Amino acid sequence: MESRLKEVGNRNKVPFALMVRDEKILVGCRNYTKDIWKDISVWTIPGGRCEEGETIENALRREVKEEVNITEFEIIDFVGEVPAMTEGDSIIVFFCMTKQDAKLMEPEKFSEWQWISKSEYIANEKYGGFNPMTRKIIFEYIRKINL
Repeated sequence: MESRLKEVGNRNKVPFALMVRDEKILVGCRNYTKDIWKDISVWTIPGGRCEEGETIENALRREVKEEVNITEFEIIDFVGEVPAMTEGDSIIVFFCMTKQDAKLMEPEKFSEWQWISKSEYIANEKYGGFNPMTRKIIFEYIRKINL
């Protein structure tokens, strides 16, 4: 995992945090527009693109801070990597834990953030609408861990 975190990324690397607090998973409703991707709202987890020359860990921490203002969290494990919806991009997911609450920092992009139970995440497919392959690796991972 350490080697993945220290890897220097580029605009094609998109790290995400499977963020857990008090045995609940953080999910947010992201509102896209046609000029960015397509006119759609999907439930996602915090994360985003690396900037050129930025490590995967620095990008993950920056994106989490920008989206939900969580600055204190531990990166526990590497969940997996899957192709993104945009060809050539890859989503890299890490299991993270925090004691901080999430704040809506980008209302122009997200309408809300909420903490949901593991069972709610597993039962409701809407929480993986941003990328079915990402949902699959998260689903498989959280079924193995004790939340």
